Amino acid sequence: MSSAAVTNKKGFGATLWDYLTTVDHKKLGVMYLIAGTLFFAIAGFEALLMRIQLMIPNNDFVSAGTFNELLTMHGTTMLFLAATPLLFGFMNAVVPLQIGARDVAFPFLNSLGFWLFFLGALFLHLSFFLGGAPDAGWTNYASLALYSPGHGIDFYVLGLQISGAGTLISGINFIVTIITMRAPGMTFMRMPLFTWTSLITSALITFAFPPLTVGLFLMLVDRMFDANFFDHTMGGNTIIWEHLFWIFGHPEVYILVLPAFGLFSEIIPVFARKRLFGYSSMVFATILIGFLGFMVWAHHMFTTGLGATANAIFAVATMAIAVPTGMKVFNWIMTIWGGSVKVTVPMLYALGFIPSFVAGGVTGVMQAAAPLDYQLHDSYFIVAHFHYVIVGGIVTAIFGSMHFYWPIMFNRALSEKLGVWTFWIFFIGFHCTFFIQHFLGLMGMPRRVFTYQADQGWDLFNFISSIGAILMAIGVILLVVNIIITAKSKPLNCRDYWGDGRSLEWAIKTPVPFYNFKQTPLVRGYDPYWLEKHDGNEEGMIYAEPLGDIHMPNNSILPLVMSIGTFVAAFGALYHPDGKAWAIPVLILGLAITVGAMIVRSVKDDLGFHVHVEEIVATEEQLYGKGGNK
Repeated sequence: MSSAAVTNKKGFGATLWDYLTTVDHKKLGVMYLIAGTLFFAIAGFEALLMRIQLMIPNNDFVSAGTFNELLTMHGTTMLFLAATPLLFGFMNAVVPLQIGARDVAFPFLNSLGFWLFFLGALFLHLSFFLGGAPDAGWTNYASLALYSPGHGIDFYVLGLQISGAGTLISGINFIVTIITMRAPGMTFMRMPLFTWTSLITSALITFAFPPLTVGLFLMLVDRMFDANFFDHTMGGNTIIWEHLFWIFGHPEVYILVLPAFGLFSEIIPVFARKRLFGYSSMVFATILIGFLGFMVWAHHMFTTGLGATANAIFAVATMAIAVPTGMKVFNWIMTIWGGSVKVTVPMLYALGFIPSFVAGGVTGVMQAAAPLDYQLHDSYFIVAHFHYVIVGGIVTAIFGSMHFYWPIMFNRALSEKLGVWTFWIFFIGFHCTFFIQHFLGLMGMPRRVFTYQADQGWDLFNFISSIGAILMAIGVILLVVNIIITAKSKPLNCRDYWGDGRSLEWAIKTPVPFYNFKQTPLVRGYDPYWLEKHDGNEEGMIYAEPLGDIHMPNNSILPLVMSIGTFVAAFGALYHPDGKAWAIPVLILGLAITVGAMIVRSVKDDLGFHVHVEEIVATEEQLYGKGGNK
């Protein structure tokens, strides 16, 4: 296949086929971004409905049952199906460019990971139309889940099982990519921080998802075959689900927040125009957070009666994990300190992130004191705490990075003016919504209640909180408007859009060719692109090899076929307990599709294709005009 055919404008059908079969990390990054944005919007809408319900006392905007479904789906969607894929979008788009690689280590698996995630997410959302969504809270505690009527919980179990398999595959892929595919000279201590946080995040995924998989499997056989793992009346143990869930669930927080830290560690030095302060301590802190993230899960369970010894151990570990996080915060502040700061939209998000995230972190350390946790547990104080971490840390990182990396991903720049409006409306709305919930919690308002009586002192604060949620929604709508307007703007075709890029991804001219680098770059130090600019190298890269043929992987429809097989099989598993005659045949059919696609994959040698030197030159001329990438 010639590269000229790749860059030419194609019809809708051909473009669609290209995206359905693609194994290119840049296109998969775009697909993760689109899918994540879709689920982010759905989950945000669910949150808005809940805040409207809680706006005034004794409201009957939605019923109690619907409220439980909204609450469960909002939490599940935001964590598993919005934040994770949006961060994976940036990991896919940026990490291979940062380490000077042509693609990820296993492009086929990269595609499989995306389609498993997407079809699992789709399966979960079909529950709304097929008899009711899951309603046992996003943590799906067994005591509630086992007695939930209908198929909501089955959708949760099967949807997350499929989706989680996709995430696990992607995590393993990134570990191998970062360890084995770095450009010559890119030692571990020269890797950009986003690459570091992606590596540690991928390691966390590899260890944290199997406990969730096990828990979901036990829940599945409990519901399908009455296995009684979690039914205490039959000798099971409800608390085991909580352990399995939180052994996954606490590292999951760091799976989300570490890439956010990495993204801000890329944004801040570029706009402070200064090397990241304390690079090696940042790397050390990242590894330490990853390690300690597995030591603290039972702080979610202080009130389950584990005993004073267990509570004390987990309390100490919880306090300890605040230390490396604090190191990071000081390093960001020291990077800004004395820098020649240029306030752009990405930098605004970074400046807003630091105090917001610190507020979330501090309220977390408060929870480490078990006696205080007894008071605040399951109150709105907890809701305020984790939203400060997740919105203040992760969502600000995603929004800021959209502005920051849009030129590389789409060869367009988002509007700064609209971006500033988005930031302030969203930021003010966020603090209005969640700051006040700390006080609601201290006043005794329990979380997950669908209504409350008047004159308990909660009315005004709930009203303000709901107004804040509406402001956040307006902010998100503005961001979407910005994206739509930008799609119509003219292409940039430039290198280093922000003018102060430091790492390799800024050294490539946009649009990035499908093979990334025409020659593998040579890395001579930390911040390699900045070093080359400093030495007067116009192109920003020294090459480690002469211009030669490039080997690239072929596109494949098989990842999508495999994922569709699991999607079909899940319906068979779902309806089997109802005694439907067609359930087992559907289950077998789905598994047959998946296994069949695997067999096809293993017997067919897929050797990829070569892009020859003359095609590289032609592609570069077509993308950048005469003279190629000069």
